[in-house]
Order: sequence, then structure tokens, then C-alpha cells
Amino acid sequence: MVSTLFNLSGKTALVTGGNGGIGFGIAKGLADAGASIVIAARNQEKTKESVAALKNTGTEAKGLYVDVSSEDSIKDMVQNSLELTGKVDILVNNAGIGIRKLPHEYKLEDWNQVIDINLTGSFLCARELHGHMREIGGGKIINIGSMTSIFGLDWAVAYASSKGGVVQLTKTLAVSWAKDNIQANTILPGWIHTDLTSGIKDNFKDRYDHILSRIPDDRWGEPDDLAGTAVFLSSAASDYVTGVSIPVDGGYTSF
Repeated sequence: MVSTLFNLSGKTALVTGGNGGIGFGIAKGLADAGASIVIAARNQEKTKESVAALKNTGTEAKGLYVDVSSEDSIKDMVQNSLELTGKVDILVNNAGIGIRKLPHEYKLEDWNQVIDINLTGSFLCARELHGHMREIGGGKIINIGSMTSIFGLDWAVAYASSKGGVVQLTKTLAVSWAKDNIQANTILPGWIHTDLTSGIKDNFKDRYDHILSRIPDDRWGEPDDLAGTAVFLSSAASDYVTGVSIPVDGGYTSF
């Protein structure tokens, strides 16, 4: 029974921002569990490379363009995904950005860009797939939050605000769409080695080491560390789990 609970064979997952970092780590994990993968992102060359890497493992994989700050682009992504695969069972809202500035240094355009991509984009992707998931009898939505969904961070005012909003968005989707057999949950990644965090290690070594000293597991995470939680939240094993936020952070937020 355990093997079938986590088996994603016959399922299709759409992963935004899935061509690198946490998104690709999750895409690989879902593929290993048997899912077909659609990677949607802006950087088409990077997407081609990621799709090729998945195909080399025997995974059925497709790549699409999307700009999640654009409602029209999201609508096109959903339509193209359904034309390519016939259905989407799992949505992973992973696309996101961060702009590192103190609150008083933020311009309105900086704020809007982060909120539009991280929060509004997640809402629009979920909204556009709701009708389809309802028609096929249900689905799984995984939103990617952050440790900053829980606590503040001095140089991440828009990022933290957007990720706090993602948690509340997820709870609302869970409550609203439970009757449609759609489960919505959030993963809260800790300090993970990605392009988004590489500047800390490269340019702020003292801060990097201080963060490391506060992680009970005594290491920064890797994108693949998110895969197990994503598989659980995509599978039948989580059919009675909805509206929750799960930290994957080596114990950082518990310390």
C-alpha cells in the first residue's frame, strides 16, 4: 500500500520556474515518482536543458514559456499545457524573485515586481487551473513559500510580504476548493543553495556562516531536499492534508 500511496504514474505536474534551483529539484522528485513533467519558465534555453535532463532519465517532459507576472501569459501556459498533455493533476507554483534592499530603499516598481511574480502569479496560475482540476475530479496545488512566511528579514521586505501572502492564499484555496477534491498546501524552504541565495555565500560570508551556525542539521539545504515533501503533497498520501505549510529547513525555524 505504501508504494501505491506515493506513486505518481499517470499524473502530470506543471512546475513554474522549474528549470533550476528548487523548482528543478522538485520536478526531478516528481519525475522519479512517476509523474510526467511540464516545466514553464522565462529562460527558454535553460528550460530546454532541464527538459533534456529529465528526458534522459526516461521521464516524459515538456517545456513552455511563461511570465507569471502576466495574466495573458499564464492563460497561454495553461492552454498550451493542456494541449500538450491532455491534463494537469499537479501545479507547483515555484516561480519567484527577490530584490535585496532595506524597506526605506524600496521603489514602488521593486515592490510591485516581487508581489506580482511571487503572490499574484501563484494566485493566477491556481485560478486558471481550478476549472480543469474540478472537471478531472481533483488535483494538487503546491505553493512555494519561505522561512520569511514565518519571520521577517531586514533586506527582504517585498519577498517576505509576498511569501506571507502565499501562506494565506494557500489556506483560502484549501477552504474554497476542498469540495472539488483539490488540496492546496505550501512548502516553506529554508536556506537552500540556489541562484537566488548564491550572493549570500559569495558576498556576505559572515552572514552565510552565521546562518549555518543556526541550522540544527549543520548544513545549508540543496534543491533535492524539497523533493520528498513535494512528492507527498502531490500524491494520494496527502488526500486528507490541505491548507498546511510545511517547513523544509533543517530545523532552522524550530531553533
